[in-house]
Amino acid sequence: MSPIVQVAARHADAPATDAARFVVGQDPEGCWVAIEIHGRAGGLFRSRKDAVDYAEDETGHRPDAVRLSGERIALRI
Repeated sequence: MSPIVQVAARHADAPATDAARFVVGQDPEGCWVAIEIHGRAGGLFRSRKDAVDYAEDETGHRPDAVRLSGERIALRI
């Protein structure tokens, strides 16, 4: 079983250029998740495409702003 990656930690000293970077992957139940790396935004989605579309819209379609995780990730609320 893959480890669960917790990515919803807020980093107050993070550079402003990283303010809207998202990680997209599946949670332990297999649902698709998009999470902003500082924990300010995110959600559960029906498909990978929906999660990526959301993350791309939130980041203004900036290159390299959305990353896909090969490991399970958890959305912490």
